[in-house]
Amino acid sequence: MANEFARHLRRNMTDAERRLWSLLRDRQLTGWKFRRQVPVGPYVADFACLERRLIVELDGSQHVEQSDYDAERSTWLVEQGFAVVRFWNHQVFEEPDAVVEAIWQALGATAHPQYPAHERLPVPSPLAGEG
Repeated sequence: MANEFARHLRRNMTDAERRLWSLLRDRQLTGWKFRRQVPVGPYVADFACLERRLIVELDGSQHVEQSDYDAERSTWLVEQGFAVVRFWNHQVFEEPDAVVEAIWQALGATAHPQYPAHERLPVPSPLAGEG
C-alpha cells in the first residue's frame, strides 16, 4: 500500500517538490544519492538520502493544521535512526541556496563547496510544531 501511495505522490509532486528535486536529483550534492517519495515504515518521506539516514520534508499550509501528526511522524523517524529536516515550501523558491546549504550541513559536511565557511547561511528549518 505504501509503495502504491509513494508512486502516486511521485507522479503528482507539488511545485515545491519538483523544484527541490531538481536541486537534489542525479547526485548533485557531491555524490549523495537522494530518492523522492520514499516509503519508510508506515510513512512516505518527501526526500531521503538513505546512505546518511537523512529525511527532507517540505511543508505547505496544510501542515499548520497537522502539526501533531508531523511531530509524531518525525519522532518515529528519529527513533528509527533518521535525521529529519523540514522546510516550508516557499523557502525552496525564495531561498534555494539556503535550503541546499542546510541539507548539505545535515548530511554531516562542514560546508557546501559552493559556499566558503565564512559565508554559510543559517539553517532555515522551521521549529518543532511550526512545520
